[in-house]
Amino acid sequence: MKHIYSITNGIALGSAGIVMMSVLSGCESSRQQEQQNKFLVIEQQANGKYIVVEEMPTEGPSRAIIREIDENGNRIERFMSEDEMRAVAQQEYLKTQDGTSETLSSGDSSAGMGLAGTILAVAAGSLLGNMIGNALMNNKNFASKSSAVNKSAYSRSAAGQAARSGTSTKKSFFGGTSTASSSTKSTYGS
Repeated sequence: MKHIYSITNGIALGSAGIVMMSVLSGCESSRQQEQQNKFLVIEQQANGKYIVVEEMPTEGPSRAIIREIDENGNRIERFMSEDEMRAVAQQEYLKTQDGTSETLSSGDSSAGMGLAGTILAVAAGSLLGNMIGNALMNNKNFASKSSAVNKSAYSRSAAGQAARSGTSTKKSFFGGTSTASSSTKSTYGS
């Protein structure tokens, strides 16, 4: 009887440990999502507008390489630090507040936007905070412009994962995942 009691205690302690690790890792992963900084490569098009050609999550500060065309028609690259990106995004965000930002217009955005609009559209959450990023993404025009200026493979991959129809992935309490199909088959009377 004493042996069974010690096994039961061991199972209870082991289960409690697994639950605690699961809770702690869940807190850590949500903290990482909130702090996801970006490394961007933004390229100026022939029409003078900008699009994102590369995007990667980074553990360091957000930063960008801006590829532009100089007055002689040569392509040059310059570096933009997180502070510079934040200042440009903040100025464009102020324009969204008074309705003058190109990120809110309903015009064609497939040709790109200005540099400030492009940075705000792609990195608002990581530069200005998730609350501002989420508030902007709730605007239909902003959301469509944001996805139109981001031509990076990372963005297409993330959008593809989110839009997969018919399946949903759920994370279990203990950290595993399960995939469920939304199509159901029912037979009545057979």
